[in-house]
Amino acid sequence: MKNDRQYKTSILIKRFLPYYKNNVVTVVIDLVCAALTTVCEIVLPLIMREITNAGIDGFATLTVAYVLKIGGLYITLRLIDSAAYYYMAYAGHVMGVKIETQMRRDAYSHLHKLSYTYFDNTKVGQIMGRITNDLFDVTEFSHHCPEEFFIAAIKGIASFLILININVPLTLIIFAIIPLMLIVCGLLSRKMKETFRKNRVLTGELNARIEDSLLGQGVVKAFANEELEEAKFEKDNRKFFDLKKLSYLYMGAFSTSTRLFDGLIYAVVVIAGSLFLIDGKINAGDLVAYLLYVTTFITTVRRIIEFSEQFNRGLTGIERFLQIMDSDVEIFDEPNAKPLINPKGNIEFKNVDFKYSGEINTVFTNLNLNIKSGEKVALVGPSGGGKTTLCNLIPRFYEITNGEITLDGENVKAYTLKSLRNNIGIVQQDVYLFSGTVYENIAYGRPDATEEEIIDAAKKAGADEFIRELKDGYHTYVGERGVKLSGGQKQRISIARVFLKNPPIIILDEATSALDNESELIVAKSLERLSEGRTTLTIAHRLSTIRNADRILVLTEDGIVEEGNHEALMDKKGIYYKFYEMANKLT
Repeated sequence: MKNDRQYKTSILIKRFLPYYKNNVVTVVIDLVCAALTTVCEIVLPLIMREITNAGIDGFATLTVAYVLKIGGLYITLRLIDSAAYYYMAYAGHVMGVKIETQMRRDAYSHLHKLSYTYFDNTKVGQIMGRITNDLFDVTEFSHHCPEEFFIAAIKGIASFLILININVPLTLIIFAIIPLMLIVCGLLSRKMKETFRKNRVLTGELNARIEDSLLGQGVVKAFANEELEEAKFEKDNRKFFDLKKLSYLYMGAFSTSTRLFDGLIYAVVVIAGSLFLIDGKINAGDLVAYLLYVTTFITTVRRIIEFSEQFNRGLTGIERFLQIMDSDVEIFDEPNAKPLINPKGNIEFKNVDFKYSGEINTVFTNLNLNIKSGEKVALVGPSGGGKTTLCNLIPRFYEITNGEITLDGENVKAYTLKSLRNNIGIVQQDVYLFSGTVYENIAYGRPDATEEEIIDAAKKAGADEFIRELKDGYHTYVGERGVKLSGGQKQRISIARVFLKNPPIIILDEATSALDNESELIVAKSLERLSEGRTTLTIAHRLSTIRNADRILVLTEDGIVEEGNHEALMDKKGIYYKFYEMANKLT
């Protein structure tokens, strides 16, 4: 089922931590490097403090040798800092990309385990957004999150200890302001996180709108509805603008509040520090060092607060990733599932009930059907009667609500999904070709097939002749979804896939619906050869294509209302007879 659950930050972090498992060494070295860069920053104020105090006390100690010694130390530290920073910038980001890649791999793998129900209820644009854009932010998050908090902890603790050692009252005044700063920024941070979440959802909706409109360009142009599509797009685009505007409002308030608190802390240091200097409670060198450490501390606090924007983006990406990973895998291999080997093809529906998830109406109630091995069964009936749904239940694209479907006497759940589906060949009503060549699309039926086998499958499907006439023959690029081919050509390529797969059970869902009369005759003969000795279920609106079926089932919303071969059903003069007579009048 689709999952729109919202997660607590602690849960998101806990679920994300295991992805560091294969990168522990990189994380440790990265944190060591972070510590080294931090030491370099902390040392500078101490050096300035020593030089200033030495200069004020007299130039006896402030010699050239002393300056060169201090300068050499600082240059050495800076060289170490540069090497450490390079490792953080390179190896740290590579680690982030590795984690992003693994998460995308996991999400993609999990998506393939989800049933048709999930994709029926989820827009493709949303899914694409979750496994691409959302995970981009995770790269930065996974790298910078441990690094930033580790650096902040070192700087915060070191700065506090040094500051309080220099002047206790001044330090207590400054640190009294920090909690108020964190509260205000924390509230604004939560607002930002919520807008980021809404932003991701709306981005997915916008992607879905664009995808839907572009893929349907033929329909848009046929109805001259470009202005309608632009109006619908503008509505979503405006929502996106308004939400982005709101997110920048919070970001502006967030940045402004940090700058105000920065200014307040500096004002306290300048005013109170100067007064302490007048009273002799702090010397000039200590005040310079104090100001530098306050700058370091404020920079650290501001960096953490500003990092919360990236932090929240990363958490949003992780949350949307988990929403995929936690979507229920409704159809899966049972614990003791076994491979299906050389099935005979006896299929039986026993008291089967089925309804789509979230729907009230039941598609099938107490459906019983027995299909013998090698039998050619045709399904006819009005649209919406459940013909395609019935066929989709056999390979377990959907899970039945009640009852049992058996194959060779055993529940289909007793077999592994892979082996079950490997033994069923399907030519679907809506032909889908992948972006690639004709050869690659046919080979999809059996990726390890030889070129000779692929060509032979195309010949059996009546496709070889037109394929050879294409610009590059079998290596012709078909375009996205096979857009460069006609409907009949795409259908014959999809049929060739099934010939290549050569399964013992075949489901033909309107297999010849897109073919012209000449092609239909060629393919019909091929399908007849293919179905010989195999269990075949054929869904057809062209009743002339199923006259030779062993058994014809008339399926309506009331279930199977008529059953028999063509002659028997014509003699009965029932629903099938009316359908057939109507089809003859139309032709």
